Amino acid sequence: MCAIMGYTGTDLSREQLEGCFQRLKSRGPDDSRTLQVPGGTLLFHRLAIMGPDSTGMQPFTAPDGSAVVCNGELYGFRKMKKQLEEKGYQFQSGSDCELLLPLWREYGTEMFSLLDAEFALVLYDAPSASFIAARDPIGIRPLYYGYSQSGHILFASEPKALMGLAAGKVTPFPPGHYYKDGQFVCYRDMTQVAEVCHDSLDEVCRNIRELLILGVAKRLDADVPVGFLLSGGLDSSLVCAIAARLLGRPIETFAIGMSTDAIDLKYARQVADHIGSRHHEIYMTEKDVLDALETVVYTLGTYDITTIRASMGMYLLCKAIHEQTDVRVLLTGEISDELFGYKYTDFAPSPEEFQRESQKRVRELHMYDVLRADRCISANSLEARVPFGDLEFVQYVMSVDPAKKMNVYGKGKYLLRRAFAGKDYLPESILQREKAAFSDAVGHSMVDDLKAFADRQYGDDWRQIAEKYAYHARPFTKESLLYREIFEKYYPGQAEMVVDFWMPNRSWPGCDVDDPSARVLSNYGASGQ
Repeated sequence: MCAIMGYTGTDLSREQLEGCFQRLKSRGPDDSRTLQVPGGTLLFHRLAIMGPDSTGMQPFTAPDGSAVVCNGELYGFRKMKKQLEEKGYQFQSGSDCELLLPLWREYGTEMFSLLDAEFALVLYDAPSASFIAARDPIGIRPLYYGYSQSGHILFASEPKALMGLAAGKVTPFPPGHYYKDGQFVCYRDMTQVAEVCHDSLDEVCRNIRELLILGVAKRLDADVPVGFLLSGGLDSSLVCAIAARLLGRPIETFAIGMSTDAIDLKYARQVADHIGSRHHEIYMTEKDVLDALETVVYTLGTYDITTIRASMGMYLLCKAIHEQTDVRVLLTGEISDELFGYKYTDFAPSPEEFQRESQKRVRELHMYDVLRADRCISANSLEARVPFGDLEFVQYVMSVDPAKKMNVYGKGKYLLRRAFAGKDYLPESILQREKAAFSDAVGHSMVDDLKAFADRQYGDDWRQIAEKYAYHARPFTKESLLYREIFEKYYPGQAEMVVDFWMPNRSWPGCDVDDPSARVLSNYGASGQ
């Protein structure tokens, strides 16, 4: 996955920076390098994916003294590389990120809107003696910033690297922005729709299918083994089925569940049988979950209930993949919910409200589902790729008339299901299966175990304890207090890194609930079976 760090001052020593940056070593265990440039420092931990030999090691430098570190994948980079070669640029490696300095020289800040990529970068421009940072429009690749005691800005892939260096708040770098000359500038907002798309239902579904297939195809390009997380739900199952068809050979699929009552393992097995994958099942116990809890909260850098619940299985699955296989890249099914709707969006009172909620969720993805996927995977020295986050795909689905995306068909995510119906990508029973909450899908007992554990930790005075954290997102259950106390142990006073708890829109009738799980909604029905 790689880790990057950049400091725009000289008062923090190399030893101080490297000491804190070492906390991110799992993101890039293959090699590390520090480059001191005039006025600052760039640091890099490498997970070798594209052009994995030593020539692909960062920071990349240019003859004029400019340098860049990037955690990213630039899709379609080979065509772009050829165009740059025709302009006289020479390249030493097979790494996609080597293109960044030539692109910067050609286009300046305009290059960010040209990239079809998941990326976070820090660049030193020698001619202007300035630092530039940028992040992809959805925030799939993480980036945070803070300021040193002397007021110089620090950037790092994760907040844990900034603890002890930053004086005051650590803040997520806003997706779709670049930083230059002390200013954050938005270069692309994926939630803004210039014109509503009024394609027919058939056209919409065809475009969804074709764009998702293209999104998967791009993400199969890697110089190391690729695997697939398969929950048995619609989204990950579609990614796996598309990949299997594109590759024309068995893919490696991985699923996890509680040893007692895993809901989705049987469905994941059905998908694996249908697409002919080499399928791997991992089982976890209550002890595994509770033993890993503190590590997971530290790894995530969040106190959000939904994110932590859903991360337990994902973290333990990725740990097993890292320890037991040679897979280095994982494709996942995140981001579909925010585009096509979740169980609670069935309660949206109007198409306009549905669209506003979707816009909000896409803007905040980097603090919730995308954060979960990145941290669970990168903590185990793997790289995440998210086909539903393909920029062209997201842009199109966001533009579709929200009246078509609402659940007026008696089936959630109807457009996505219809797009692949009758094409034999998946068994119809899987394609039409109702969604189970991710934390339920690994087994209802997991959430129950976490709640019971929290209940054992606190007595009747838990509300008074929770008041200590009233400065932002006050804990409102014993479970949320448990997570917050672990979070504050490692990230004291930094709760504003997350905007709030992920919860259904409580202003909608039917959504005024006290637990974020879809399990508590009246329309959950047979989803978790």
